[in-house]
Amino acid sequence: MDIITSDLYQTGDLEGLPQDLIAASFGCGNPTLLAQLNPGEVVLDLGSGAGLDVLLSAKRVGPQGKAYGLDMTDEMLSVARTNQSRSGVNNAEFLKGHIEDIPLPDNTVDVIISNCVINLSADKDEVLKEAHRVLKPGGRIAVSDIVLSKTLPPKIQQDLIAWAGCIAGALKMEEYQLKLAAAGFQDIELEITRSYDFSSLDAKTILPDLSASEVKDIDGAVLSAFIRARKSI
Repeated sequence: MDIITSDLYQTGDLEGLPQDLIAASFGCGNPTLLAQLNPGEVVLDLGSGAGLDVLLSAKRVGPQGKAYGLDMTDEMLSVARTNQSRSGVNNAEFLKGHIEDIPLPDNTVDVIISNCVINLSADKDEVLKEAHRVLKPGGRIAVSDIVLSKTLPPKIQQDLIAWAGCIAGALKMEEYQLKLAAAGFQDIELEITRSYDFSSLDAKTILPDLSASEVKDIDGAVLSAFIRARKSI
């Protein structure tokens, strides 16, 4: 998955964090940087995995702020909590749950981040509805995700490797924006941060069974984007 997950963080951002945490973190962007987190804010990371973005967020919001990580598996929560302990970060907390049913009260979070996770959900409308619910008035969502410039062939949409590689479940750009609006968000922005070339050797680990003509058909279709939106005051 190096084609999507490589070179996302600056060296200075990772200072003091365990190297195995960095190596075990998979995403398609750096939402902790692009979200412009401020001291004292409360942050929630949807699909926090090994905890990298949570720990980076906790450092950015400082001791008066807090960073939550949400993950659905005991195994990843255990890894994340171990990484938190090793990193000496005290203002973070990891919660068990699903991103379609966030275990936090209404109006409790300033910023929601996520790194290449929302595309994996089978009910993205519910994810965005829940995100809107837990945000404070004026709060914002600032996520990195995979988006599409055009519809992918059915062969790819039904491919489990492509789904796990954050491609098959991705939304077209305009679909993402419409779903955010339907959930109640405003000031919606979508910024493309990367475009992927699936003729490369790295890409073949995600879509190994495509012919040369099929690769050409999806050229420029798969993109990383940073998506921002705001809950009304």
